[in-house]
Amino acid sequence: MRKRIFLSILLMSLGCAGEATRDKFVRVFFPDGSEVIAELAVTEAERQRGLMFREELKEDQGMLFIFEREGIYAFWMKNMRFPIDILWLDKEKMVVHIESEVPPCPRDPCPSYAPSQAAQYVLELRSGWVKRHGLRLYERLDFILPRDRR
Repeated sequence: MRKRIFLSILLMSLGCAGEATRDKFVRVFFPDGSEVIAELAVTEAERQRGLMFREELKEDQGMLFIFEREGIYAFWMKNMRFPIDILWLDKEKMVVHIESEVPPCPRDPCPSYAPSQAAQYVLELRSGWVKRHGLRLYERLDFILPRDRR
């Protein structure tokens, strides 16, 4: 009986963990028909950590930073190990600013990269992604956020 209860609890917790993991990623669709799977950075801690200390970002991966409201959100490359492209999107998911092939910061002080207009989302992609896919300002991306990640 104890084994059954333990096994039931274990299976339920694994199911919840799978649900939580699934809600940490979204599919982002681009005007050229391509897509990436983006890890969500919603909490302040997730946004501060970002892609720091990671070894790579694959062509079909990204990180989507979600802010509560539009604003001017600056990013830096401290503790990054590879260059990236950074896209700022307004509340309608329109690209309002692009920084391409942003290099890692080898030592302090690190420069900051900020958009020219307010954004609510920031998407980090593998370096060169924007160029390879011909993405331009004011194009709209598409993604659906999980309810608990908005």
